[in-house]
Amino acid sequence: MSDPSLVTQDLTIRFGGHVAVNSVSCAFRPGELTVIVGPNGAGKTTYFNLISGQLSATSGKVIKDGTDITAQSPSARARHGIGRAFQLTNLFPQLTVFENIRLAVQAHSGEGWRMLRPVSHFRALSDKAEHYLEATRLTKLAHQTAANLPHGDQRKLEVALLMAMEPDIYMFDEPTAGMSLDHAPDVLDLIAGIKADKTKTVLLVEHKMDVVRALADRIIVLHNGELLADGAPQEVMSSQIVRDVYLGTSEGVA
Repeated sequence: MSDPSLVTQDLTIRFGGHVAVNSVSCAFRPGELTVIVGPNGAGKTTYFNLISGQLSATSGKVIKDGTDITAQSPSARARHGIGRAFQLTNLFPQLTVFENIRLAVQAHSGEGWRMLRPVSHFRALSDKAEHYLEATRLTKLAHQTAANLPHGDQRKLEVALLMAMEPDIYMFDEPTAGMSLDHAPDVLDLIAGIKADKTKTVLLVEHKMDVVRALADRIIVLHNGELLADGAPQEVMSSQIVRDVYLGTSEGVA
């Protein structure tokens, strides 16, 4: 078994007297897609925010490839290889699809802005952007502004931006939320493609059980901010306590 790429040790956050995430310890490995489930208010997105740095832990640690990154900012964690997609799309709405991806490629390359040299000068950056356009099947939409895309295509563009940053840890927070039945399979196919790269670690917050069944190598269940269950999908979904707390006693197991 490979060494963990990401570890949370007793990760905890308190908001006043409320403990939103309570001493959660988990190790995540390359080549594994872990789905994090739980009822509303269980602490799933808060746990994600602690890992990616949007929230600062009250106690505990986040460790990436053996390095303690608990005190690092979200941007520093991104440079460390943690890529995060949110429930709401996070794009440059007035830029085209191609320009969005090219900016992500440029940011990852460390080129930054150069006032006296047009971005078109960096042919290699444009070539990389075109590669991610093709990989996410957005080439035909390259010159449309992000704001004018259907919601499903905006989610695909967000995946393209993540891929352009070349992380080794991908975090998706309900990636098919608000999507039509026609568009959801496209995004799930992209995530499945990322999962197929055994150098990548994928974490997915999801409540749709058909998505969980299709993608999960492992399921973690949070309840009231605590780790309730952690294991193989069939094992976790068959657990009576999980069915009672999250799935409901009437939920069948495929």
